[in-house]
Amino acid sequence: MQTLPIERLEVIANNIREDIIRMLEHAGSGHSAGPLGLADIFTALYFDILKHDPKRPDWEDRDLLILSNGHCVPVRYATMAHAGYFDKKELMTLRRLGSRLQGHPERLRLPGMETTSGPLGSGLSQACGMALGLRMNKQNHRWVYVVMGDGELDEGNVWEAAMLAGKYKLNNIIAIVDRNNIQIDGPTETVMPLEDLRGKWEAFGWHVIEIDGNNIEAVIDATAMARAIQEKPVMIIAHTIPGKGVDFMEYNFQWHGSPPNHEQAIIALHELRTLGGKIKSEHE
Repeated sequence: MQTLPIERLEVIANNIREDIIRMLEHAGSGHSAGPLGLADIFTALYFDILKHDPKRPDWEDRDLLILSNGHCVPVRYATMAHAGYFDKKELMTLRRLGSRLQGHPERLRLPGMETTSGPLGSGLSQACGMALGLRMNKQNHRWVYVVMGDGELDEGNVWEAAMLAGKYKLNNIIAIVDRNNIQIDGPTETVMPLEDLRGKWEAFGWHVIEIDGNNIEAVIDATAMARAIQEKPVMIIAHTIPGKGVDFMEYNFQWHGSPPNHEQAIIALHELRTLGGKIKSEHE
């Protein structure tokens, strides 16, 4: 993808957040907090980091992107639409019977979706298999990116994959954990404490980078650094704000799996359009 100025990427990320609100309100179900928090990361991935071609989603030289926490897929759908994979009008079919945009991604429905994800904890194992396959085929120019939720780190399968990646020094894997500190039942540190999270990944043989996941430039810089690491897989711990951009959703775990109703969507869209009242909305 052609590199865009950071300011332009920030506008795209905010537009993606607006589409997420519209999609969820129209669907009447779905997850709000995680997708809003991930908008900056997915904007960075699709508009700067990934080697990909919306017109050729099966391009053999593309990078691979796995969304392990599949319930956050509204942010991926919205970003793909903005990147040109399909018409933005299709976003309003989210979760409808027969739609290509199901509540969890289905690989065979939508070109450009690398995996089907519903059960949590599987994405890193899938990434390891793909990374090993690329290595066996000597496709060293391709990278496997995997986005994970911090709540799904409660799954043992994640740590089995972490061990394997460490053992085989899968330096073609770049994992990003969305460290937003919430999951469906409450704060992560109440449900199942994860800290020292950096130390855990380092103990499994990973190189760890910690960033502000809502800073697009930091996301881009971290992945560039990750691609320079030669002997280890890389884990980027991206600290994000769940519900980013919508004041009544931010940091509130109750929005993990809830959509806004019509009145809440109006308020949320106003906040996003005005950046919390910092600018005058053209819709006013």
